[in-house]
This record gives sequence, C-alpha cells and structure tokens, in this order.
Amino acid sequence: MQVTVIGTGYVGAVTGACLSYLGHRVTCVDVDADKIARWQRGELPIYEPGLSDLMKLAGGRGGIEFTTEFEASVAASDVVFIAVGTPPLPSGEANLTYLEAAARRIGAAMDSSRRRVVVNKSTVPVGSANLVEALIREGIREAGIRFSVASNPEFLREGCALADSLYPERIVLGAEEDETLEILRELYRPMIEQRFDPPPFLPRPSGLCRVPVVETGLTSAETIKYAANAFLAMKIGFANEIANICERVGGGRHAGLDRHRSRFAHWSEIPERWNRMGRQLFRQGCAVAVTHRFGVWI
Repeated sequence: MQVTVIGTGYVGAVTGACLSYLGHRVTCVDVDADKIARWQRGELPIYEPGLSDLMKLAGGRGGIEFTTEFEASVAASDVVFIAVGTPPLPSGEANLTYLEAAARRIGAAMDSSRRRVVVNKSTVPVGSANLVEALIREGIREAGIRFSVASNPEFLREGCALADSLYPERIVLGAEEDETLEILRELYRPMIEQRFDPPPFLPRPSGLCRVPVVETGLTSAETIKYAANAFLAMKIGFANEIANICERVGGGRHAGLDRHRSRFAHWSEIPERWNRMGRQLFRQGCAVAVTHRFGVWI
C-alpha cells in the first residue's frame, strides 16, 4: 500500500520505518523543513536504538522518503496516518492545534481518484476521531471524495519502540465500517501473521507466531489508549509507594520480602515485556493484575 505519515517525531518516524520495512511504500511529511532536510541526509533528529539501521533496510523493501510536500503525498496515498504532537496546555488539556490543522489539510488534499483511510495515531482525547472527520469534511474542495477515519493508538516504549512496533503485544484497530477494518487488517497483515524476515539486529521473540488484534469502535479504541496510560501511571505510583514503605520499615528483598513472592505471582509467569516499571519490583512479591477485555495490558 501507499502510506503517508504526517509528523516525523518519535511516533511518526518509527511507524513509517516499520511499515516500510513490512513492504509498504511510505512517505513521511512534516512542516518543519529543517527536520525533513536532516531526515533526507540520514541524520536522525531523534534517538532510538536500531532506527537508523531499520531505515536503511526499509529503503530496499517498501521504500521510505521524507518531504514537506503535504498535498501531493496525501493525494497519492491509500492510508494516511496522523502522528502529530498533542502537547498539554497549561490547563492540562491536550493541544489539538496540530491535529486540527492536519485534518483540514488532508481534506483539501484529497481527490476522488481513490478511497482513503485516515488513521489517528496521535494520543488524543476520547471523541477526537469525530472531530477529525468533521474537519476533513470542512477542508474537502470537490465532490465524490471517499474516506473514512480510524483510530490506531500506539503503545511504544522509548528505547524499545522498534520491538514494540514489529512484535507488539496487541494491535488496536478502531473503526465504524467493516471496509475500513479490512484495509487496516491488510496493512498490518505481515505484522499480525509475522510474515516478514526479522531485522538482523532485532530477532523475533521466541514463540511469537501471531499478534492479537483488538477490533472495536472509534471511541473504544481511544478509550483503550487512555486506559493503558492511566494504568501505567497507576503502576508507577504503586511502585513508588511500595518503595517509600520499604524505606520506612526496612523492607525489601534483602529484608526477606522475597520469600513471600509466591503468594502473589510466580516469577516465571511474568513476561519479559512487563518491565515498564522495573522487573526488580516484581521480585519483591508485588501482585500482578492484567485485564484484556478492552485490550489493556500491563
């Protein structure tokens, strides 16, 4: 497929590189001409282990390019990812300025030559997919435009983003139309079925033969992202509170807490990937909770 990724920050660059490695033709677009010039020269404006090597491999597979040509890139695409920043405002609300601008420009750039799926990859408030659709429609300049909006939240850890992208714990696809979901399934099929040769520097995890897919509506997909973020924050807060208690009472692994570990969770049952708040914490005998009804994993 022909894919355009709007935004060449952390999420956009990693998404573009991985989709290109899977065999899709990817164009990454940004309004920052200096940043695009650096990408074109092979200078990475961000740091992620292995990303430079993956970019080189991707160039010989699906192919990846960087440009400021927004309209031409969108017009030539089957799938358009929005991966722009949504930084917090002083009030704590998400700043949707870049998202709104991208949506309007997408609408203005589309023509009637093909059907397109616009995928929101940015972290946005619940309900933003409806806003994106409305803004795209505002920007449309000709009749006969066919498009749909989808939500495909990211769950990347800095430092492990390539592994989290190529070998994810799950893929969340949110859409209101079966046709849209089918296009996204086809886009991600090599990843879902793990039908690609692993990069030499990033071997496939042992036993991974298929990636779980959570298919749901737009609002539910957006809620899953916020639920996962909130759950992560809760884990970090819990870890800090346990650490504070241990410091006050002299508890911890060397104080004998480790011998109670089996009452909460067996160490061998804790997957390698559950390390966001530090694997050593689990060695202290803390309880492990997982819920996957709505696609939320630790």
